[in-house]
Parts: sequence; structure tokens; C-alpha cells
Amino acid sequence: MLQIIHLPNFIDYADGLRLQENAVEALVNGSGGELVYLLEHRPVFTIGRLRDQSSLRDAANLPHPVHETNRGGQATYHGPGQLVGYPILDLTPRGRDLHEHLRNIEDALIRACATCGVTAGRRENLTGVWVANRKLASIGVGLRKWVSMHGFALNVTNACLPAFVAITPCGLDGVAMTSLEAEAGHPIAMADAVAAVTRELRQL
Repeated sequence: MLQIIHLPNFIDYADGLRLQENAVEALVNGSGGELVYLLEHRPVFTIGRLRDQSSLRDAANLPHPVHETNRGGQATYHGPGQLVGYPILDLTPRGRDLHEHLRNIEDALIRACATCGVTAGRRENLTGVWVANRKLASIGVGLRKWVSMHGFALNVTNACLPAFVAITPCGLDGVAMTSLEAEAGHPIAMADAVAAVTRELRQL
């Protein structure tokens, strides 16, 4: 069974990255197995491997630090109230199909959202999980020898939403970010989101 590790304390982005890199190395060299980290980060903006800062609206005056990373995609925000998941999976026995991996993550999150009372789905030609034109979860993945790292960020509470005004999320103009709390119309406990996501990720 896929190991799901929930880290209950807020994690600095650099520390989360080190956890991933160590897990990837262990899986590549055969000393470790597949796993998923679930956590909340301390506030941080991240940009993808292209180092494109065009989606940072005022890079010199951002309220939180910026971390360059080796995932795909453009700028996004991580912080309290957002459940971040890092699946460390070997895609070779899964056909080395990155697009299928992305769709599988989306499917798992869509099912988890339904458990939390929110009907979500996809948008054509766009990665992520959506409610109409509002983005509920962002996904960005990196690969090393066909082992995946990075993953998804699911907005659970409204606390994580204000920081998104400082960026163009994922480089998509006109996109409004939303949360499970906003869509459900009542608070969603992080513990409930963790439980729902954990159950669905076991099918990856």
C-alpha cells in the first residue's frame, strides 16, 4: 500500500524540497519505497524551472519570499490553509506517461473534493482542479529518472486566498482562486481534507 505521510507542523519550502529529494534518491537507488508527503508550508511564492517571473505582479514588493524550483508551471503560492501533496512515485511501471500521472492526481483530488461536499472538475487544456472558472487546486510535477516529485496544492480554507492577489496564478490571466471553504459555504477542517485526500491518493 502506498505510504502517505502527513506532517502536522508548518514546513519551510526548502525543508519540504529536501524531503522530496531524499525520497526520490532513495526510490531511484532502491533503498526506499513510494510515498506521498502531505503538509502545509509557511508562506512562500514559488516559480517553475523556467524561472519566469512575469506572473509575479510586483516582484520587488511581494509580502512573502520567492523560491525557484524545478517543477513545471509558473508562479503559485503556498501557505497555511492549503494542503500540499508531494507524490514520490516510480512512473516506469505506470507506462512513463506524465500526462496520465497528472490526470490521476486530478481525479484523486476531484473525488476528495466530492467527499468534502464540493463538486469540482477539469477545464479543457488546463491542468488543475476547478469549480467552473475558479481554480481550487494547482498541479506541477518534476521528474528524475521517471520518479515524480512536487505535486499539488489544494486550497482548503479561505486563509490561503489573499496572497494570490500578488501574482497571476500559474500565469493564467483572469483566473480567480477559490477554496473548499468558499465553495462549500462553511468551514472545512484541514483534518477532514487530509483524510479525504489520503483515501483517494492510495489509488495512484
